[in-house]
Amino acid sequence: MSPSAFVRWSWLAGWLGVLTTAPVFAVDKPNVILMVIDDLGWRDLGCYGSTFYKTPHIDRLAQEGLRFTEAYASCPVCSPTRASLMTGKYPQRFGITDWLPGRANNPSQKLLQPKLRNELPLEEITVAEVLKSAGYATAHVGKWHLGGEGFGPNQQGFDLNIAGDHFGSLPSYFAPFRNRQGKPIPNLDHVPEGEYLTDRLTSEAEAFIERHKDRPFFLYLSHYAVHTLLQAKADILKKYPNSMQLGKQSNPFYAAMIESVDESLGRIRQKLHDLKLSEKTLIIFTSDNGGLATQEGDPKTNTPATINAPLREGKGYLYEGGIRVPLLLAGPGVPSVSTNATPVCSIDLVPTILDICDGKTEAKIDGLSLAPLLKGGKLQRDALYWHYPHYANQGSRPASAIREGDWKLIEFLENGRHELYNLRQDISESRNLVLEEPQRVRDLAAKLEAWRKSVNAPTPSPNPQYLPNLQQSDGSIVLHARTADVHGVQLRYEPLPHKLTLGFWTRLQDTASWEFTVRQPGKFRVEVLQGCGNRSGGAKVDFEFAKQKLTMTVEDTGGFQIFKSRDIGTITIDQPGRHTLTVRPITKPGIAVMDLRQVTLLPVKD
Repeated sequence: MSPSAFVRWSWLAGWLGVLTTAPVFAVDKPNVILMVIDDLGWRDLGCYGSTFYKTPHIDRLAQEGLRFTEAYASCPVCSPTRASLMTGKYPQRFGITDWLPGRANNPSQKLLQPKLRNELPLEEITVAEVLKSAGYATAHVGKWHLGGEGFGPNQQGFDLNIAGDHFGSLPSYFAPFRNRQGKPIPNLDHVPEGEYLTDRLTSEAEAFIERHKDRPFFLYLSHYAVHTLLQAKADILKKYPNSMQLGKQSNPFYAAMIESVDESLGRIRQKLHDLKLSEKTLIIFTSDNGGLATQEGDPKTNTPATINAPLREGKGYLYEGGIRVPLLLAGPGVPSVSTNATPVCSIDLVPTILDICDGKTEAKIDGLSLAPLLKGGKLQRDALYWHYPHYANQGSRPASAIREGDWKLIEFLENGRHELYNLRQDISESRNLVLEEPQRVRDLAAKLEAWRKSVNAPTPSPNPQYLPNLQQSDGSIVLHARTADVHGVQLRYEPLPHKLTLGFWTRLQDTASWEFTVRQPGKFRVEVLQGCGNRSGGAKVDFEFAKQKLTMTVEDTGGFQIFKSRDIGTITIDQPGRHTLTVRPITKPGIAVMDLRQVTLLPVKD
């Protein structure tokens, strides 16, 4: 044995040496099934309020067990959360802060993203390694996305790996199954052509349970569904109307994929029943981040997948829609027909599993065991933390967040701007309370900064090649709402596809600005794409370019998301380089100034 391996396994032996003798669970050495669905939103199940998606088996699990109403993923994207699910630690501790290998930097970013570690370090001790050393059979079935060759499930305590490699999605849900390099995914090269991936992974999980029915086992069933590319079985797809309505749960492809996942859980539970294992098996059901609520990639992928309302935004964002997830526990010793509103997180599942399997550790784990909640107790936790120092595919910008009690603070890393919400009173994060609670903002910001330092959280740095909103080859400069900087309290960019606008412009003090890069100076005509609801028109708004100013009177368009193009005048830019446009309201006769989707500078020929 190599010196490093000896140290590692000596530490693990010490970890296991502190196992307690009094089991928390109702049976000794229970089986554990951790079922993780990719990109499943908090409201995507019947038991969490959906009326469009059909999830009878998952709903039954919730009825027979414990449903957490305020459970969180440790990150708004997948790989970091999956690292937490394996280690019980905040993923910032080992530099996994984005999906792997992450999004490349580009000149439109104000900040350079920190370097990612592209695999779960081998020195990290996983829940599978602990349970394997305690006599459990261990299997990983499905998505891994925590490292490639030399860093896969077999190197992290799993006896069996089916389908897990370094990729986070597949080009097709129908066999033959290949990764994005065209290579077969592990141990699924024998599958009949045309078989559906969710069904095949379920069959492999059933086979593992069958083979190990006479000994304790840990099964990590990590479905690739319901991640894009959205593909579904034809017989299920035809059940759902093909009439998507933006802003509502209505995507038939996504609904059919959820139904396949629901069938998967039903099959697993039936297998446990047939083998008389139901009374000695803990099932944990959760997701790795919030539901995808924005347009992403090729429109043919049928996105957006879902809507997370009343939660704000979705995958990629530190708002509730991006990090709040379903979490269900069921099995002997778990109270049935019960809910719990304690804020919990994916970092808590490893210590919970170890506690329930009669094992505790003195090693440094960030999560807390949920076992006390099964007996009506409470958790003694100071706060929950998030740190996502990246520009997400879904449009969000680098940020950190803290939740302490009912209070949640988000800090944006480009400029240090804060947003504060009381989640008990405002689950939709609609009213920013920074002006009403300045001391709370300072206190929470200090705690957040202290936590970042304690976990050695990687931070972004200024981008020396920053070229915001570069002038296009035809001479135009397009300033979309998604690239605006907002200043103030309530004004925000709303990324949902039926909006794509600066909205909630309810305060005269709030302003928006764009930096843009001019290559060919000259005279430009300014076009504004604005919307305004009934009886809210008439606001006066200044568009300021250096020492030039154009004033527009907002028109009532019949709705804030009904946009009209307005020509508001011309400006002259006589120097190449970086410039700034500031939009400043002067009057607000209605409930809001306007919605503003885009400002376009069009070159005027002499």
